[in-house]
Amino acid sequence: MIVSGDDVLAHRLAGELHEVYGERVTLLVPAPGDAPQPVGRPGRASSLFGRVTAAVTRGTAGEQRGAPAARSVRVVETAEVDETVLVDAGVEQAAALALVHDDDETNIRAALAARRLNPRLRLVIRLYNRRLGQHLETLLDQAAAVAEPCLDPKLLDASTTVLSDADTAAPALAATAVAGTSKVVQAGGLLLHAVERAPSAGGETADPGLCTLALLSATTNDPAGCEGSERSGDQGPLLLPDSRAVAAAPGRGTVALEAITYAGPTLSSNRFGASALPVASLFSRRLRWSLAGVVAAVGAITLASWLTTGDHPLHAAYLTLLDIFAIGDPAVEEPTSRQVLQILAGFVGLLLLPVLVAALLEGLGTFRTATSLRRPPRGLSGHVVLLGLGKVGTRVLARLRRLNIPVVCVESDPEARGIALARRLRVPTVIGDVTEEGVLEAARVHRAHALLALTSVDITNLEAALSARSVKPDLRVALRLYDDDFATAVYRTLRAAHPDALTRSRSVSHLAAPAFAGAMMGRQILGAIPVERRVLLFAAVEVAGNPHLEDRTVAQAFHPGAWRVIALATGSAPLGRPGAGLVWRLEPDRVLAAGDRVVLAATRRGLAELLGRHPRRPSPEPPV
Repeated sequence: MIVSGDDVLAHRLAGELHEVYGERVTLLVPAPGDAPQPVGRPGRASSLFGRVTAAVTRGTAGEQRGAPAARSVRVVETAEVDETVLVDAGVEQAAALALVHDDDETNIRAALAARRLNPRLRLVIRLYNRRLGQHLETLLDQAAAVAEPCLDPKLLDASTTVLSDADTAAPALAATAVAGTSKVVQAGGLLLHAVERAPSAGGETADPGLCTLALLSATTNDPAGCEGSERSGDQGPLLLPDSRAVAAAPGRGTVALEAITYAGPTLSSNRFGASALPVASLFSRRLRWSLAGVVAAVGAITLASWLTTGDHPLHAAYLTLLDIFAIGDPAVEEPTSRQVLQILAGFVGLLLLPVLVAALLEGLGTFRTATSLRRPPRGLSGHVVLLGLGKVGTRVLARLRRLNIPVVCVESDPEARGIALARRLRVPTVIGDVTEEGVLEAARVHRAHALLALTSVDITNLEAALSARSVKPDLRVALRLYDDDFATAVYRTLRAAHPDALTRSRSVSHLAAPAFAGAMMGRQILGAIPVERRVLLFAAVEVAGNPHLEDRTVAQAFHPGAWRVIALATGSAPLGRPGAGLVWRLEPDRVLAAGDRVVLAATRRGLAELLGRHPRRPSPEPPV
């Protein structure tokens, strides 16, 4: 496996392939002089070799304890990724290549070169542009088909995969900030709902829904839980427990698979309902009432003219409008009633002039502010404060708006990627540094329901969380933090200071790496959901040829703590797309045949073992 990248996702992905799947990995990284230094994170590029060395050291220690033999990680420094570098890295004999540079153009160039060198190579490309990614997948698959006409169509379908770390992490980040909203995995129209349930006060076992995916650290005595702290001896989450484990832990929170529905195609950005200005927003209420009064006066004068003069109603209305606009003939020799109505019409015309001027000014002002950012309304409450409108923040903002959740954005850069989306969706936005006094207050954080700190700087996210908690101690907070040890320390401190408030830490690279690694292994990874600081994968697997699944019942194929069959595909369409029928309530004695396709919930290590990539020590046969 070859991984080429210049940021933390490459480090995570290399460690995932090496530690979980036991693959030989070649990591292509920028030379120290060319490595980018993210703002607020000095020394990250220089710590790359330390992270890789630590991963290799952990693998060696595992061998000494009797674990499977881990293969090596080879690190290659390069100024740029060209054909020569790829050949030296062994791309002609490699099984897969992941291009996870932060620059889309760099990834595309390397992908085109790699496809020429090895048509059978499995390509995983990181691209932020969705439409470009779809075209690139088609182009590279066609190139592989032309170069290798005898290539198996099944291998061709999985030869190129375009992913976005922002899209992979956005559902989990958005769900973290919303109370009662399910954790969501969405891939090609398939929507998986995983509901996090708090422990019941009486110790009763909660309804498992379709199945119980995990037992959380949260208990009746410790509702906040000890997220990600099992390394220090605390009770951590238990993934994919069996019925006995669930029954033995009635006081723990659970993650249950509750419902699965087809979501259909994703709505385009112009369907959010905020890009077009309604007519009523052009004018104020007072001006609309004034216009209505003028129209009523015109109608009354027209009616009086029709009744007194006996003219046709249209002719009476025509004469009235001429009098209002002062372009009619004076009614010198007309009856007195006609003269009185003409004078009244003149007064109405005088009243109409300032109303028309005010309407013109208000309309121009509305159109001028339509392209500017809205300020948070004074009475706004129950909203989500979103810090950072970069790649990740933009995707999270779009997802929150699809859920019709009120959002207030805070961004220090007026030219940030998500500013255009916030302007188009008419989302209130505060431009300013969140570390400065008064910025969070301007976002109405004291009335907010949750805070999502998604900037790329850990310290900024932490400072924003602390400032927000000082204003509202019970605020729900979700932090984007890279370092696991730092995240655990922050979580414990915030939990101790605010035991009644919910705090969660999320890492984009940590959430995205399993999906990238799964695509490199040649499987259809439908998505992943975070369970505290761990990740649970949803994957589509062919039963044929798999000794853990073929000719076994659904109950026998369940391996607690590793994998669980949760659905069976009935259609011929690819899983995750319309037309792929899925049966979710499977009988325990249903036998899995060679022609079946199943959807699995699995841990990363369990999925590697299931597909024969990472054998493990013998364990007792799971109960039937």
